[in-house]
Amino acid sequence: MNPVTFIETKREGRSNDPSDIRELVRLVMTGGIGDYQVAAWLMAVFFRGMSAGECRVFTESLASSGKIVSFPDRMSPVDKHSTGGVGDKTTLAVVPLAAACGIPVAKLSGRGLGFTGGTIDKLESIPGFRAHLEMDDFVRQVRSVGCAISGHSGDLAPAEAIFYELRDVTGTIPSIPLITSSIVSKKIAGGSKSFVFDVKCGSGAFMKDQDTARELAQNLVELSSSLGKTSMAFITDMSQPLGRWVGNAAEVGEAMEVLEGRGPGDTAKLSITLAGAMVFLGGKAPSLEEGKRAAEQAILSGRGYSTFREMILSQGGDLEAFRRSLSSGELLGSHVIEVRSEDSGYVDRCDARTFGEAIRMLGGGRFAKGDGIDHAVSCEILRKTGEQVSRGEVLSRIYCKEEGDLCGQAADMIGKAYSIGGSSAMPCLIVGSVGPVHPK
Repeated sequence: MNPVTFIETKREGRSNDPSDIRELVRLVMTGGIGDYQVAAWLMAVFFRGMSAGECRVFTESLASSGKIVSFPDRMSPVDKHSTGGVGDKTTLAVVPLAAACGIPVAKLSGRGLGFTGGTIDKLESIPGFRAHLEMDDFVRQVRSVGCAISGHSGDLAPAEAIFYELRDVTGTIPSIPLITSSIVSKKIAGGSKSFVFDVKCGSGAFMKDQDTARELAQNLVELSSSLGKTSMAFITDMSQPLGRWVGNAAEVGEAMEVLEGRGPGDTAKLSITLAGAMVFLGGKAPSLEEGKRAAEQAILSGRGYSTFREMILSQGGDLEAFRRSLSSGELLGSHVIEVRSEDSGYVDRCDARTFGEAIRMLGGGRFAKGDGIDHAVSCEILRKTGEQVSRGEVLSRIYCKEEGDLCGQAADMIGKAYSIGGSSAMPCLIVGSVGPVHPK
């Protein structure tokens, strides 16, 4: 493969040969091609795109660049992926709910990215929880408990990590073909048979508008189908935070409330929908609606929470200690700042990204890869879009370790995240869906 000709081909908008795409991935893994040439190709893809065939070959090559998790033939695990949002703790509820309905769930999750939270960061607020399982232990736990959540292993799709790092520093992250290949390659390497995608749009998501989110959702399910996997995708609103809490430990607590049947309506609705889709794709329900009913019953019967508790225990977590610390306030920052409304009316904006940025600034997220996480930093959201407020009423409470300039800045940010007007319109949480699409 001639790297210059390969780059020029894509620069001119033509399709790269499949063998050349495979060779590119091999050379990236062996260090046989310069970063500057890979970056040039990524920029050409950013502007020229990739065909469905190119995307499939690239994804297969990324997935096969390392180990692929293998489950017994009689098992058909289902995986769920979210494109990331603010206050999105649904994985913590969805995984045990689907497992309680008889669906094996092998969930590989990541840490927070930018202003969005990460499932692994949240779970590490539970004392003793082992967030990274060896692959043999991962498979054994899915077989014995029914589910497991583990951080991504460096052995799975290692080429994807190299390409991602280059995309991150070359301004080529927002390319739908590259996003699609990145997501699906890791799902393929994770060994599941079916996928449910939650593609978010709005200020608190990487896809800002519904049209772009739908395009990504369509690409995800079509690529999965071409690789022999059944999948479906939901397009969900992330213009405001999901649920009533943003912050690592607090979000675990809210997910537990969902499993106990007392969580906020939007988080419960989305969790039940996603879990129901997994039950449907896993063959334990004849339709999505029946799958959702099964997930609701798993909450009512207590099986969902019981499965969550067993999963946490199996991974070394002390859930009772976590509950005690959360209920006593030990897992929330001791310094509390109240953000109050300056007007009376209805909330017509509760900007998700601003909440995420404020939490990150206070230490609840990262600015650099090696940054630590303060699990106690959190924000309680008392009023959201469409809800009535009076002048002077508390809109949100910020919990942080101590008073300081950053706390004041965070309060100012969250105050500006709100606007009060005369409309009581509630946003639509699930704005569309794609699929299910079965293997071609």
